Amino acid sequence: MTEQFKPLTDEEKHVILNKGTERPFVGKYDDFTEGGLYLCKQCEAPLYKSQHKFQSTCGWPSFDDEISGAVKKVPDNDGRRVEIVCAHCEGHLGHVFEGERLTENNIRHCVNSISMKFVSTDDLKKQDSKNQASDKKQSEIKTAYFAGGCFWGVEHFLQKQDGVLSVESGYMGGASQNPTYQEVCGKNSGHLEVVEVSYKPKEVSFETLTKLFFEIHDPTQSDGQGPDLGPQYASAVFYQNDEEKQVSKKLISLLEDKGLTVVTELIPAETFWKAEDYHQDYYQKNGQQPYCHSYQKRF
Repeated sequence: MTEQFKPLTDEEKHVILNKGTERPFVGKYDDFTEGGLYLCKQCEAPLYKSQHKFQSTCGWPSFDDEISGAVKKVPDNDGRRVEIVCAHCEGHLGHVFEGERLTENNIRHCVNSISMKFVSTDDLKKQDSKNQASDKKQSEIKTAYFAGGCFWGVEHFLQKQDGVLSVESGYMGGASQNPTYQEVCGKNSGHLEVVEVSYKPKEVSFETLTKLFFEIHDPTQSDGQGPDLGPQYASAVFYQNDEEKQVSKKLISLLEDKGLTVVTELIPAETFWKAEDYHQDYYQKNGQQPYCHSYQKRF
């Protein structure tokens, strides 16, 4: 897929794409000293820090250093100068000159203002705080994926657990995209009926959820669950990392030590395809109780 860059005005295209040059002393960032970060106008890749900038009185923004790997030097079409372009999108920035002794670094990146976008230090801090808040929020919620027969019953019991925010029924493990209930029941798609459990790890652990999973279905039945028979009703934990895998293996070993022949598979998690709306909260919507799931203490 071709990467989509920011749309450019005709003036920006003239400089960035056609390697033109804006007039001296008119650029937005020529006489500009605010602290922050200079980005490529076309792709928004970081190019220069404000501490790289210095006043050279040449009429264009000047920098004596760049963010590592951000700028690429290429021979200019005039055969005399060295052109500088964005290393990410190859948009034209300007030219680079050495040996002028204007700063200790003894180099000057002469850049067109129109080739850049400036982000202030305050805006960077705000964005960083926003990203940290988003990361923190994400870390406060995790997901787990279980298959234990008809997803109606698994969903019914797991959503009662304290610390669980939601449980959604769906499909996982097959090759086709966006499978339907009819395709999964046709036993040819390779998907299992699976629930996605969203939970707060500070309130309930993955181990607690997995123990409950093993106690609300029969992990020894290999041909389905209760009267529901077929490969789509197989017992499985779809793990997302090695920690989940090891926790699941430990619990299976505990059950086997108790004399159970556990057939539950441990499978790396794949794309979760949400099931049709009428499958969600099925028993709650219909005022019924699970017919092939019940709680049995095993730990």
